[in-house]
Amino acid sequence: MAKVKLNRGYDLDKWRKRTKERSDITGHLTHLTRIEVDKPEELQVLVKKGIDTLIKILKERTINGSETNKGFIVGDNPSVCFQEAPLYGVCQNVYHEQQNRQTLGGKNRYDAIGLSFSKRYVFDRGGRPVLYEDKETAKKILPKEEWWRIVNFNLADEGKIIDWTHEREWRVKGKFEFELSEVYVLLLNQECYRYFIEQMDKDTLKQLKGIIVLQPILE
Repeated sequence: MAKVKLNRGYDLDKWRKRTKERSDITGHLTHLTRIEVDKPEELQVLVKKGIDTLIKILKERTINGSETNKGFIVGDNPSVCFQEAPLYGVCQNVYHEQQNRQTLGGKNRYDAIGLSFSKRYVFDRGGRPVLYEDKETAKKILPKEEWWRIVNFNLADEGKIIDWTHEREWRVKGKFEFELSEVYVLLLNQECYRYFIEQMDKDTLKQLKGIIVLQPILE
């Protein structure tokens, strides 16, 4: 009797099934906007500027990479940042940043307005997970042209903990160009949704993969 050869390979369907059956992982990557305003309490200004930036990104079909001179990116190459956390985790990250903004240095790192793409779509365009490591140690591990993937990580000093692993960050070197049919738009609440719909042209709206309002996740 001939033996039946079993396919034990880990294929796309099995990979998707594992993701669907877990609450701590996701098949999508999220890019959030970051807008600075003079006063933290100017929420309406912050929201409108964030959505205006989002609309500009959608019209250009491009997310430009963060510059290296702002301190977040190591090396000479700008890069686009994504979070691999599930949407409820992304919401928790935003909430923590907003609630603790002053104790975290007063900077507005990102807001609950952004874009989400499938992980494979970003991977096919050069996106990769970052390397969390002490910056100088990481430089010895990666060649200089790959330093854009480094995120500083250090738990040695109790008074200066450096840990961004909760973001599960991915990056794309340079800029990220995309098709509208591959993007979910993420908006904070109903007010954001209405403003976005009013400002966005109808042709672009029809091409989007979808729109997700995040407020219910936080409540």
